[in-house]
Amino acid sequence: MNKKWWHDKVAYQIYPKSFYDSNGDGIGDIPGIISKLDYLQDLGVDILWLSPCYQSPLADQGYDISDYYSIDPRFGTMEDMDRLIAEAKKRDMVVLMDLVVNHCSDEHEWFRKACEDPDGTYGQYFYLRDKKEGELPTNWRSYFGGPVWDDLPGTSKQYLHVFHKKQPDLNWENPKLREEVYQNMNWWLEKGLGGFRIDAIINIKKALPLHSYEPDREDGLCSIHAMLEEATGIGEFLSEMRDRTFRKHDAFSVGEVFNEKPGELPDFIGENGYFSSMFDFNATIFGHSEKGWYDASPITPDDYKNCCFSSQAKVGEIGFLSNIIENHDGPRGVSRYIPEGDCCNKSKKMLAALSFLLRGIPFIYQGQELGMENLPVVSIDEVDDISARNEYQVALEAGLSPEEAIKAISAHSRDNARTPMQWSDEANAGFTTGTPWLPVNPNYTAINAAAQTEDADSVYSFYKELIALRKNPAYKETIVYGALEPVWRERHNLMAYYRKGAPTLLVIGNYQKEPQEVTLPTAYKNVLLNNEKELAENNGTITLQGYQVLVLEMEDSYYE
Repeated sequence: MNKKWWHDKVAYQIYPKSFYDSNGDGIGDIPGIISKLDYLQDLGVDILWLSPCYQSPLADQGYDISDYYSIDPRFGTMEDMDRLIAEAKKRDMVVLMDLVVNHCSDEHEWFRKACEDPDGTYGQYFYLRDKKEGELPTNWRSYFGGPVWDDLPGTSKQYLHVFHKKQPDLNWENPKLREEVYQNMNWWLEKGLGGFRIDAIINIKKALPLHSYEPDREDGLCSIHAMLEEATGIGEFLSEMRDRTFRKHDAFSVGEVFNEKPGELPDFIGENGYFSSMFDFNATIFGHSEKGWYDASPITPDDYKNCCFSSQAKVGEIGFLSNIIENHDGPRGVSRYIPEGDCCNKSKKMLAALSFLLRGIPFIYQGQELGMENLPVVSIDEVDDISARNEYQVALEAGLSPEEAIKAISAHSRDNARTPMQWSDEANAGFTTGTPWLPVNPNYTAINAAAQTEDADSVYSFYKELIALRKNPAYKETIVYGALEPVWRERHNLMAYYRKGAPTLLVIGNYQKEPQEVTLPTAYKNVLLNNEKELAENNGTITLQGYQVLVLEMEDSYYE
């Protein structure tokens, strides 16, 4: 494998609207991010991924872009963005932005021109079909619920939107559209951007000609995934994008890819892959149901372990996954992957170590390093997330009571990850001097950065230790490039694996509150990390306390 500059990095996702508000308007902004760069540098991160801060009406929180060349005034100015890139560079950090090119906003100039002349140049930038009374062009269901077709304003046509109706899909079959996209990408990369996180990219390739599928709910619609399973040929678009943009700038790219087809992994992240990396969503999507969130199955510790190990086995040494426990599109990782009632500093540290030391590029989402948790259950009137609002209706239609429906969606709502960053125990968690756009989690007085950065035993300090371990010259080669080999995989509520190299490391997590014993196959040389004060050992048998995690450096003889 050719070594790349991003292989040994640690990435951190920032949701600008909720990170830090510099001007008191209740919305996080780019100057706020700049003011916290020293915090991020001290933590040890190298790559900063910013969720969208382009010009947008915010129908889907910025993933509906109305101008790819402008910063939304809510977040600052282009001068602020230039300064952020420059200040990050001074601290040996690079900035990624979101690449949202499956769709744009219905307020984008292209869409407005398509409405004016649907048969002209810009009409061909979208998927437009003649309107037929009482009949849709296809019966696909939008990711946000309802049909994917809406009337094109002022015309006798309809347009395709696989997400929100204010997010019309761009027609990637049109080479002129692709040229516009590449031109914009290169404009940003020439500004000094380190690369992109690529949003919803599988959706750019449709199965042509567009047609309906067997309905899977009583609404007569079918999941968009039926079309995606049939679609082929996305590689033509993605390889062209790579060659025209990323490769020219030696840029880092990480794809949001949920459903590549069997055997396609080398095409996506191999030596000549479309992207530098792609996110591992195996655990994220576990238990999802076509019926809706209300029907989702909870994920157990053994499920989480098997999801991680299955992904690791599938990718092997083909390339690098980007490993996450949370992002802006779901609940908090500690609330999803730690059994209900067991969320505490010790279990949060265990989950951190088990995820962070997997082979791949670790991504930390803002507040993850503090162990931020899901919101308490609120009323539907307090829910901002459009997905959650749709799923609430789905649950009601399935026969759940309003109380049952709100509880069902609360566990999955994207609001959980979008509450303001908890900086201190001051008003509004120190996020803003104004009224925050989304309410702060009430537990901010107990969970906040100000307290944790001063506490050597905090979740924050443990993440800092994990990052330092990954960068330690004595262990870096093993953690970055070493193979991963599961151990005791069949043991209930135990997750353990070797990272093979010189030296070899053993990571062991007791994924339950009851103690359990493991007998080491060989002696260890050093305890590199331990979320307990002591290590209970007797003749090679270790008694792991509830949610204890260990990182051991094994004797050299084992590696040989």
